[in-house]
Amino acid sequence: MKRLKILLVISLSIILSFSSAYLVFSQQKSTVAQYATLKDYQRATGKRITKFNEAPMLADLVKQGKLPSVEKRLPEEPAVVVPVERVGEYGGTWRRVWLGVADSAGPSRITYDPILRWSIDGKKIEPNVAKGWNLSKDCKELILYLRKGMKWSDGEPFTAEDVIFWFEDVILNKELTPVLPTWVTAGGSAKIEKVDDYTVKFTFANPNPLILQWMTGIEAFLPKHYLKKFHTKYVSKADLEALTKKEGFQFWYQLFQNKNDWIANPERPTHKAWKPTNLPSSTVWIMERNPFYWKIDTAGNQLPYIDRITHTLVSDAEMVTMKAVAGEIDMQLRHIMINNYPLLVENTKKGNYRVIVWNTGDGSNCQIMFNQNYHEDDDIGNLIRNKEFRIALSLAINRDEINQICYLGLGTPRQATVIPTCPTFEEKFAKAYIEYNPQKANEILDKLGLKRGKDGFRTFPNGKVVALTIEVVPAFGPWVDAAELIKKYWEAVGVKTAVQVQERSLHYTRIRAGLQQVAIWNMDGAFYPQFLTYPYWFLPYGDVSRIAPLSGVWYQTRGKGGEEPKGDLKKVIQLYDEAIKTTNPAKRLSLAKEIIRLNSENLWTIGTVGLAPATMGVGVVKNNFRNVPEKALSDVTLNTPGNTHPEQYFFEK
Repeated sequence: MKRLKILLVISLSIILSFSSAYLVFSQQKSTVAQYATLKDYQRATGKRITKFNEAPMLADLVKQGKLPSVEKRLPEEPAVVVPVERVGEYGGTWRRVWLGVADSAGPSRITYDPILRWSIDGKKIEPNVAKGWNLSKDCKELILYLRKGMKWSDGEPFTAEDVIFWFEDVILNKELTPVLPTWVTAGGSAKIEKVDDYTVKFTFANPNPLILQWMTGIEAFLPKHYLKKFHTKYVSKADLEALTKKEGFQFWYQLFQNKNDWIANPERPTHKAWKPTNLPSSTVWIMERNPFYWKIDTAGNQLPYIDRITHTLVSDAEMVTMKAVAGEIDMQLRHIMINNYPLLVENTKKGNYRVIVWNTGDGSNCQIMFNQNYHEDDDIGNLIRNKEFRIALSLAINRDEINQICYLGLGTPRQATVIPTCPTFEEKFAKAYIEYNPQKANEILDKLGLKRGKDGFRTFPNGKVVALTIEVVPAFGPWVDAAELIKKYWEAVGVKTAVQVQERSLHYTRIRAGLQQVAIWNMDGAFYPQFLTYPYWFLPYGDVSRIAPLSGVWYQTRGKGGEEPKGDLKKVIQLYDEAIKTTNPAKRLSLAKEIIRLNSENLWTIGTVGLAPATMGVGVVKNNFRNVPEKALSDVTLNTPGNTHPEQYFFEK
């Protein structure tokens, strides 16, 4: 068994060496996975699509008179998806598992369909719901062109009114959106105009050069015909209050938010490839094909190929692996742990699946974040805010051991910083304070006046024990095992440490309240320009920015709430604001580099191991489950596996 494990690790190392080459290549050359329209497809390939086909289950409904024909369900200009392997076959149920409603990112990412989207390799922005756009040279005006004839899942027209409603009645409504999103404030202010039924224009007071990047993560539309029934602008106060009370809510905006939750409310129309059929509280949550989905393949077949998706509720990430080994998962990366890779490969024949390894954008697979807003204990809080203390704790960590034990030796010991192919990367940032040097760590702690007692633990001058708590969720990597090792290293230099394993929703509740001292997560989105629209790891951007969540609130509310940051923590915010507003690409890159430099110098986050395919990088795929690429770039900013177009996955018969 030990020999088999060694061979498996060696084989994965070989795979990763090719994967690294792929990552560099993928950033140099894009592949076309989706054409914006039929005309774009024809211009590029010389092939013309003149006939449309549909799934047998939908054809039966058409015959029964319960659905219009496929030609009437598709928009005049459907998007054309290029299958990874070949044109697929209709039918089947895709089996997945999840950890419940708090794990909603899973189903959301397999149905990734924003107004614009990132290409499969994360290199360029592509049309999606909007078939095209026009951004003015001064970056103050953005025109989006929608698809004529596109429909919601209930068959109602999808028009400019749905974009107007989303922006004017939701984004600009203070009860529904108390804090304006950065993509709005970056442009100073924004207004929207309906040009015609399928064209909208955003106008910004100031240049908004990253607006296209922002749009890749936004579903900039809502089903107005459905949601206006729960909105104060369209319903009388008395009627809305009565409905709110009847549905069990105190305020109308709570009712609206509930009705707008596409996962919790199966009645809400969607534009996605699959739509829910039951409530997520069920043991098995089901999504079924959307008969009005607006994409086709290169043979004119309406997508998706797969009839339905089931999400079986499990208690934890280890159960996900057990389900995979038992052959009960058809395709999934989420919650598949790298430390279980040998077990997964060993059971491929038994489970009738293959194991895929995708690159990730993780700068650190396990980063340790120190809450600069911690005030529950002033002594501990002040120590956490002391850079020398954080440096000492970094030097106390044996990263090679974490790499071998937790990541099978497949990662790289490094600080939490961007990946090497990122233009803001510098080797010195990745290597800062990563040597295993407990002697130097002890010297720093001694100079800080933290004396060791007879039990070996350090105390403050007032006699109180220096004790830290690491809060960790057992979700996307061997984080609990890593946390236990970190506890051992820190206690070896006299810092008493506890590891608190938490359920994810509790974890986020504590973070938003600023209660955590130290938290562990992975550093995804650690490449450029993605980290400018997903900057949570590099500055106090929002209430889940673990290095300073209360300062994140201060930033998002423009000083009306939260805690004002100081020193370099405030400087990175100022640099960020300047970076997202400048229309000069060279200046933007320079400002981004300065943000990364300040993170390296201050060490608000300590990295352990990075560049391993640990978070959403290892997955299982049934042997008859096709059109899944063998290589892809996996990252939260790309909504993986959504960037690989799951609507073209299929079961081979």
